[in-house]
Amino acid sequence: MLPIHHMIPGGPRPVAPFSHAVEADGWVFVTGQMPTDPAAPDAPLPEGVAAQTARVMENLKLVLAGVGLGLEHVTMARVYLTEFERDYAAMNETYRGFFTPGQLPARTCIGVTGLAVGALVEIDLIARRP
Repeated sequence: MLPIHHMIPGGPRPVAPFSHAVEADGWVFVTGQMPTDPAAPDAPLPEGVAAQTARVMENLKLVLAGVGLGLEHVTMARVYLTEFERDYAAMNETYRGFFTPGQLPARTCIGVTGLAVGALVEIDLIARRP
């Protein structure tokens, strides 16, 4: 079975050539999202990592909803931070609030030297259809 490539109507405008999500055998791989506003993609990014993390999580929810899933279906997350030492705690606090306590996905968090559009944070997900 070939993978299904999803572009979500009204989803965040891609900042590079990619699909919002690709699905294979019930697994859904969601492309890393940036803290851009789908309603105003050229607007300045939110100020600070907490606000950017919230926007990224809302964008991820939008993509998941577009394929009929939610955060409860997420099995793995990868977080990328440009200012790891400075922003790790604030990102975690915001990120944690999007999930049911005790039902957090597996996760990796990586410090990087830069992200597209000058973002402080990017998050990608792997979800599984029930």
